[in-house]
Amino acid sequence: MTRVHIPIHRRWGDLDALGHVNNTSMLKLLEEARLRAFWVSDDPDDQAPTAVFDASALEGGGPIATLIARQEIEYLAPVPYEKKPLDVQLWLGRVGGSSAEICYEVFSPVGSEPQVKYARASAVVVLVDTASGRPTRLPEEVRSVWAPYVEEPIAFSRR
Repeated sequence: MTRVHIPIHRRWGDLDALGHVNNTSMLKLLEEARLRAFWVSDDPDDQAPTAVFDASALEGGGPIATLIARQEIEYLAPVPYEKKPLDVQLWLGRVGGSSAEICYEVFSPVGSEPQVKYARASAVVVLVDTASGRPTRLPEEVRSVWAPYVEEPIAFSRR
């Protein structure tokens, strides 16, 4: 199993009246992890090995964009506020022609004993040509970078 570990800090504003991370805030935390995992950083020492998209291309209305086509979250335990970052683990469940399923498991901070799994989630991301608004094929370079991080997608609990 090869996963990318992204530390994500909770913010006080992420909490709800019950003192744990609100369900809608979890989407924002996952979004932050996804951006850190797949977009190239200005700091090469702080860049995930899966980073393939250059955010500067979007500043001037670049040629490509990523759009979320689908998201699903299964909450397993309430996420309390803590200063240490969550351990968000990411991998790719499926890589299609123009899309990829990004899988997440959200854990308590590294070093927590026992480490608690708070949630698991997936998001289908589609690569889109900004000029036409149509899906565009994932380049072979992207596929080769991502290949080591493809494993079984999340099997969500039955409803």
